[in-house]
Amino acid sequence: MARSSSRSEAAVERRGLIGPFTGRQIATALAVLVGVALLLAALTAPIATPGATPAPEPGASFVAFGEAIEGLQPGQRAPELAGTVDGRTVELLDLDGRPIRLADLRGRPVWINFWATWCPPCQEETPTLQKIHERYTEAGLALVAISVQESTVEDVRAYAETYGLTYTIGFDATSAVFTTYRAYGLPTQLFIDREGIVRATWNGPLSEEQAASFVEPLLAE
Repeated sequence: MARSSSRSEAAVERRGLIGPFTGRQIATALAVLVGVALLLAALTAPIATPGATPAPEPGASFVAFGEAIEGLQPGQRAPELAGTVDGRTVELLDLDGRPIRLADLRGRPVWINFWATWCPPCQEETPTLQKIHERYTEAGLALVAISVQESTVEDVRAYAETYGLTYTIGFDATSAVFTTYRAYGLPTQLFIDREGIVRATWNGPLSEEQAASFVEPLLAE
């Protein structure tokens, strides 16, 4: 009987074995492997670059770069299209490297549009800008679309050529003008009267009708 009992105990032990290991040993090893895999994933995950261009949310109508800040207000004088980088003044340049100065546009209503080629709501708004430019430029409107957060001026030029854009486009390479105008997302709109005073602002894209409702009163003055 003692011998039979020993055989039964041995059978139980064998049923708990998987190869040369017990089930408990294998479960412990698997837990360790899972922990190591999770640690490696955390260590090798990419870290977001500070100041990197944000990925737009699907269907977003305004692409913000951070916390909302108070921008320029109606009644304030619009600053020059320039900014400061490392202690030096940086002017806004067009796609051919020529300076764009608000002072040179005095006497004309100005629509400033901050945008980017990669920004979905800006892309949707592009036809509106071209149509408003074509409709009101002879009446005196100056449309200045300021591209920010772009890789190269060639990217912006290619976009303009692809869509046949004929209005003035500025390349804000360092976002200095974007900062001067206290913008925090795209697209951002400012409407400036003939005397250089901000009359209206808008965050987000505009339809042709909305844009006309901002432009026409300024042209009528």
